Formats: sequence, C-alpha cells, structure tokens
Amino acid sequence: MLQAARTMPDTLAHPAAADARPDLIVVQGVSKRFGSTAALQDVSLRGRAGSIHAITGENGAGKSTLMKLLAGVHQPDAGEIRMAGQRLQLRSPAAARAAGISTVFQELTVLPNLTVAENLVLGREPRRAGLLDHAAIHAEAQAVLSRIGITLDPQRSGASLTVGEQQLVEIAKGVSTDAQVFIFDEPTAPLNRAEVDKLEQLLHALKAQDKLVFYISHRLDEIFRLCDTVSVLKDGRWVATEPIGALTSERLITLMVGRELQALFPPRASTPPGVAALDVRSLTPLAGGASARLQLRRGEIIGLGGLEGQGQREIVRALAGALPPAACDVQRLGRDGQPQAYDPRQGVAHVVALGIGLVPEDRKLEGLYLDLPIADNIWLGLLRGLGLVRRAPRQRAVVTDLAKQLQLRAGSLTQDVGDLSGGNQQKVMIGRWLAAGVDTLLVEQPTRGVDVGAKAEIYGLLRAFVAEGGAVLALSSDLPELIGLCDRILVVRGGRVVGDVPAAEATEEGLLALALVDAPASAPGVPA
Repeated sequence: MLQAARTMPDTLAHPAAADARPDLIVVQGVSKRFGSTAALQDVSLRGRAGSIHAITGENGAGKSTLMKLLAGVHQPDAGEIRMAGQRLQLRSPAAARAAGISTVFQELTVLPNLTVAENLVLGREPRRAGLLDHAAIHAEAQAVLSRIGITLDPQRSGASLTVGEQQLVEIAKGVSTDAQVFIFDEPTAPLNRAEVDKLEQLLHALKAQDKLVFYISHRLDEIFRLCDTVSVLKDGRWVATEPIGALTSERLITLMVGRELQALFPPRASTPPGVAALDVRSLTPLAGGASARLQLRRGEIIGLGGLEGQGQREIVRALAGALPPAACDVQRLGRDGQPQAYDPRQGVAHVVALGIGLVPEDRKLEGLYLDLPIADNIWLGLLRGLGLVRRAPRQRAVVTDLAKQLQLRAGSLTQDVGDLSGGNQQKVMIGRWLAAGVDTLLVEQPTRGVDVGAKAEIYGLLRAFVAEGGAVLALSSDLPELIGLCDRILVVRGGRVVGDVPAAEATEEGLLALALVDAPASAPGVPA
C-alpha cells in the first residue's frame, strides 16, 4: 500500500475540507537527483496558511532536500513550486528570503568571531554613511530577541554560546525577517525544556498570524503536540498527508518505516548484572560543587536523568576525563574483575586506554572527522594503545564487518561521514569504540537528531554491547527513552544522585518528582 502512493489525491491535499484557509505553498511533481542518487521522486504536497505542517520520515527520506528546494539551496530537476498561486524560481537562499521564505537549518551557522547581534543581521547589516551602524545592529538584535522571548546578551560572542544558545540565535535569525513561510529543521534537538517551551509559544504565534510553518522532526510527541497536518516521505517519495487527528503514533511509525515497529526498545536482560565496571564512591566534577555517588555494573544500561543543567553532563565528562574532576574516588574493574589504576584527572587518553569510551552529544563538533571517510573514522578506534612510532592499522575486514553489524546505510565506506544522516553518524561513533574494544561506554544523548528506525537500531546495539559484558552510562533528556532503554535510572539534582529507580518501575511523573523536589517514597515511579 505504501509503495503505491505516488500521487496526491485531493482528500489528502486538503486534510481539513471545511477549512477555508488558502494553500500558501504548492509543491507539484518535484524531483531532485544528486549524481546517481534520487533524493526526491515526483513529490507533491500543499501547505496552508495559518498551519503547522510536519514533514517527517526516516533519515534519507528526502525531508531536508525538499525543504532546501523551498529555501533556494537547491533547485528541482523537475516539477514546480508555487507560492500564493505564483510559480517560484528560487535560484539562491537570498531569492527564497526575498520571496518570503525563512529557514532555520539543523546545521548551526553561528560564526564564533561575531557577536550575537552581528550574527542576527549577517548579510543585511544596517549601515550609516557607508559604515556599519553598530548602534542600529544592537537595537535591532535586542528588539528581535525581546519579541520572541530569548534572553541572550546581544554583545556576547558566538564562541561563548552553548549548542542550545546557538540554536536560539538560529531561530531568532529565521523569524527576524517578515516572511510568510517558515521552515524549522529539527529545531528542538539541542534545546532544554524551558527553551522548547519558548519555541512552542513562537510557533503558535506564527500560526495565529496566518503564517505557514513547515516543521521537520523525528520526535513524535512534538508532532502530535504542535502540528495540524503531517506529510510522510520515504525513500524520496511522498507517502501520505493526513490531519494529525486521524493518526496514532503506531500508524505514523508504520507510514514512516514501511512496517509496524512492534518494539522500539529491545528487551532487558533476564540475568542479574555482573561486577561494577565503575564504582563511583565520590566524584566532584567542579571545585566547590556537589559530589555524586553511583555504581555502573557490567551487563546493564544505567540512565542519568533530571532537569537540564543539574550536573549530569559534568558527571559523564568527569568520568571520561574530558572534564578533569576536582576530586574523585572511583574504583575501576577490568573485564577480568581486577582493579585498574583509574584516575580521570589524567585526561581522556588515560581513560580510553583503560577501555572507557565517550560518545559526545555534539558528534559533529567533538566526535567525528566530517571530511574523512567512514572507514577512517572507524579505524581511529584501532589506534587505542598504539605508540607514536607504530604504523596505523588498516584492517579493512574489521571495518566491513562492523559496518554490517551497525547496519550502516551508505554508498560505500569511502563516503565522507559528513554526508551521512544523523543516525548513521551516531552508529559510526559507536562503531569506533567497538573497533577499539572498549568495555564501558559513556553516552551523551544516544539518539538526538536520529529518526525512529535508526533509534531502534542504536538501542539494539547498546543492548547487545552490555549483553556481552559491557556497561553503558547514558545521559538523556528524553524520559521515555530512559524508561524504555535502561535497566536503572539515576536522577540527578544539584550535582547529586537523588534517586535510583528500576526502569521497569519508573514513570515520567515519578522521575520528574525526584528531579524537582524530595519526593515521598510512595510517589509514582519511586521505589518504597
């Protein structure tokens, strides 16, 4: 049935027949190829004014390519795009902006050597007597930030911004123009809860102004909470356009992946965990800060949860040696159960040599060499423990076998990692540590920016890793992910572990209760 859906019937083109709002954007029969790859094939859909229209599908489905056609980054090989009844010829992003289309891309483009204000007006800087008008730049930036509720100092440098703050600047840039059509590509991926709330208020305000918002997201809860209409793409083709009220999560997943996804999370182990890979008796990541205590055992996945900014990231980074802790008392046991001389204050190389690998939250900035091939990025794991005068190994069979195990979707192992989808990039990061033979993984945001099909595969990889005697400590801001993936969930507040909950007994309400205040033992999800 999914393969047969190639044209867009009127019933799907207008999912709310009683709604008199006009079609602001009409995409008709659009196709786009990159070399031998057909990124889009005969795609048609419509977007109404005053609506939030989700564009979803697995990685590689063609979502971003379609939106880049609307943004003027690429031009279609066939078909046409109409806006308010007029055919568009979008030869550049500037032409798209001039036509009233504003895009917030997933890739962050904040320049570190410019201030927030300068980034916001980049390409349309106010001038006076031929020179930059810095007072006008600051005033315009402040007005934009205030209007959309973002509390950033316009004079801060781009280099000082967190990933989430950079995303807020991207959003502010996108909405600072007087556009009619807005495209948001995975906008909430790096944002915390408070920032997500502000974005949602902004989206509702745009909708109330009769703007059209195309919203690209893998997060089903966001789609059902925010959007009026959903269009699904698969393998570069249009599958369906339906009103959100006609869909369930199960139905949407089936449309996206082409099959029912019976179990997103693999079953937990039936056998008890083994000895402690890390027995953290006391860990103080920052001088003058709180100390955390936890135990990570072999054969289990432990989740770190809590509100944003409560010290979870610092705990993970301190254990990885990426943030040398102010103080620590941690016992490390190897696969043979023997103690190892572990001191994360000696840095990342020392920790990696003991078989502990970090999968960072920002895989593009901190984890991968985007301009190098897949094979080279995985081969780096084989360098663990080699001296400087040793020849770097090129064990092609190891990489080929790992690519199959990881279910990598790529043209070849010589393809640049930067050209891969988010899910496949995450698999390459995990594959590097599998090649290195580490037995403990510290994972920040395991599936951020990853589609639902790849999520299931990554969860399976982590579960298989611990089934073979590994140990995983996973930091995630997604409570359903922690509950479904982990064996135990540790809730962190103020740098301390304030709750240790078996995941099978956990609820979102109970975890939030622990994150917010000291909860009574009878609270939901809190063991008595």
